[in-house]
Amino acid sequence: MDTKNLALPRLNRLNPTLESTALKLMEEAGELAQVIGKYRGLSGEKVVLDEELVVKEIARELLDVAQTAVTMMFVMEEQHGIDLSLMVQEHLAKLEQKGYLSK
Repeated sequence: MDTKNLALPRLNRLNPTLESTALKLMEEAGELAQVIGKYRGLSGEKVVLDEELVVKEIARELLDVAQTAVTMMFVMEEQHGIDLSLMVQEHLAKLEQKGYLSK
C-alpha cells in the first residue's frame, strides 16, 4: 500500500465543539470550491492566472480543509472518547474491502 503521511497539529487557544468544527469544515470546503470555481472559470469570469499559482492557491485551501478535519478528529477523541487509531484501522479495512487499496 502506497501511503503519504500528513501530520497537522492540535491548535492552541481554541475550544471547538463538534458542531462548531463541523460548521468550520463546511466553510473551509466552500472556500476550496470557490477557489477552484473562480480559477477554473466556472463562475463565468474570465480569469487568466499562472497555472502554478492556481494550483498553489487550491493546495492552500485544501490544507485549511485538512487542518479543520484534523481538529474535528481531536474533538471526537477528546470530547467523545473515539479511539482514532482503531477508527483509522477500520477505515483502511473499508478502503481495502472496496478495492481502493492494493495489497
